[in-house]
Amino acid sequence: MSETAVDAVALGTPVPKARGARGWWKDPWRKPRILSAITWAYLAWSILPVLIAIAISFNAGRSNTDIQTLGLRWWINDPDNGSLFQDPDLRRAMVQTYSLSILTMLIAVPLGVAFAIGIDRWRGRPARGANFLMLFTFVMPEIIIGVALQMVFQHLLKFVHLGTTAQVLGLVTYQISYPVIIVRARLLSIGKEYEEAAMDLGATPRQSIRGVLLPLLYPAIFASLAIVFADTVDDFVTVRYLSGSGSSEPLSIKIYSVARAAPTPAVNAAATFMLVTTTLMIGLGYLGYRRLSRGQEGDVKAFAQV
Repeated sequence: MSETAVDAVALGTPVPKARGARGWWKDPWRKPRILSAITWAYLAWSILPVLIAIAISFNAGRSNTDIQTLGLRWWINDPDNGSLFQDPDLRRAMVQTYSLSILTMLIAVPLGVAFAIGIDRWRGRPARGANFLMLFTFVMPEIIIGVALQMVFQHLLKFVHLGTTAQVLGLVTYQISYPVIIVRARLLSIGKEYEEAAMDLGATPRQSIRGVLLPLLYPAIFASLAIVFADTVDDFVTVRYLSGSGSSEPLSIKIYSVARAAPTPAVNAAATFMLVTTTLMIGLGYLGYRRLSRGQEGDVKAFAQV
């Protein structure tokens, strides 16, 4: 900024603007039109293909590229029973997808919360090693986890057969890092003062965790449930390597297999259904997190004043 502009700002007078393209480029108060254009272009590039795929799922014809007339044929009304809710293979894959998601969510999140509290209370090198292990699992390529678990189940733990059980174990191994990281971040933000105050009032350590700490962790737990569920619905690599018979294939594998042949818009309907459910779950998680956090902000301020 020039000295004239600095003097003008200090005196509260309007800043003189230079003329021409060069002056517009050097003007620090100009509107970020280039940045806005890049942002909108990126959003269009990212969202437009998804919107096209969603629109094709409502195509009344058999074409997977041209939209003829809109309808629900590939959702519920296909004469050849090839729609999403009529095709037995797609329905079986849909049940498998959401069964895996719910089971993984119900197992991984409580274990992740317990790990997070344990690591937060642990001290020394073992604690740092456990924390590194959680982060290492989080950043490790999923294909390595899938292949490694497949080899373990096939050659070491042979009593675990490939299929739903192996898929749940693999997904829990991969997904447990999300609640650990989210809950640990929450633990660092709330501190230990609440538990110490509860124990000063006569509560046992177990009572302080159950009655004081866990309610404060509800926002993080709720967010972890939403993220684990949504990420498991979209998982492909782990469930692909650990799937057994065709009955254990979820929607992600079924969509991949059908899309390589001659897919109908039913594939788009399946992908749209997955997108809608994961988006709704993430939205509910965000709203639940905001609502629970808002209710605790007043308590935190009141406790800080005391």
